[in-house]
Amino acid sequence: MNIIWLACILDYFIGDPWGWIHPVQVMGWIIQGYHQFIVDRVENKQWRKIAGVLLGLGLIIGSGGVTWLLIAVATKINYYGGIVVQVILLASCFAGKSLRQAAEDVLFYVKQDDLSQARYRLSFYVGRDTHNLSKDEILRAVLETVAENSVDGVTAPLFYALLGVFFPVIGCVPFAIGYKAVSTLDSMIGYKKEPFIDIGWFSAKLEDILTWLPCRLTVLTLGVLSGKPIQHITECKKYAYKDPSPNSGWSEAIYAVILRVQLGGENTYKGEKKYKPLLGKSEKQIDINSIEKALSLTRNCFFLWLSVITLIKKFLV
Repeated sequence: MNIIWLACILDYFIGDPWGWIHPVQVMGWIIQGYHQFIVDRVENKQWRKIAGVLLGLGLIIGSGGVTWLLIAVATKINYYGGIVVQVILLASCFAGKSLRQAAEDVLFYVKQDDLSQARYRLSFYVGRDTHNLSKDEILRAVLETVAENSVDGVTAPLFYALLGVFFPVIGCVPFAIGYKAVSTLDSMIGYKKEPFIDIGWFSAKLEDILTWLPCRLTVLTLGVLSGKPIQHITECKKYAYKDPSPNSGWSEAIYAVILRVQLGGENTYKGEKKYKPLLGKSEKQIDINSIEKALSLTRNCFFLWLSVITLIKKFLV
């Protein structure tokens, strides 16, 4: 548990040091190279699906295995060096600081009424077209990014790190790195369009499955933190089923319900308009305060999980 606490503190105060090679970057290079190799050489859809399974399992097991080996070697050389390696690698799995910095980066220019620069900065963090967004649309995009990424970028990696605590032979860091591999695979090739459909189907489905439980636990925790768990979770459930995604609809809906705002609507991706289900009621207009509250909810959820598992672990020992 000490490793997880130290990693959380490192992410909270420092985040990802600028210029350092991130484990996700390495995963990205592997995924991109493998994907391009298969697209160029394999035309049969069935073989592409098999190649996707091999990529998914290979990257997950390989990432976790290499992490375990790296920690074992570092610990053998120097005990404290092994701790440092574990803390740095685990902190890289938590995107709490990065998510907050991304939101604040865009909000800084919104506060200055420099919408042109706000749109430009937002384009680094979202997939939708940003060049024509109004102020309200910019704020909605930021809040939707926080709501969706709070699970797969913050609470889900923590969930698997905490799960690893109860499997000391493997350890918390390989578990978290393994999940990051799944998340990275889904974000890069888990698209329902060519040339990703066949190669990415396995990764997309696996990410849905592995994120299902931490997503529901996040919804439950946020409901408790809101002070109205039954009311907010019941309302969240009503909206969540409207979204085709088994997880992002839930994570966005719970924030919308608690903050009393409405998410979803029309977005444009590479010139193509797409409509997402409306989640929540627009009782309040999305503003900077809404986004700051969402970030605080995520942070409080994160540390509540960490505190509860720490107490459970001490009780069991």
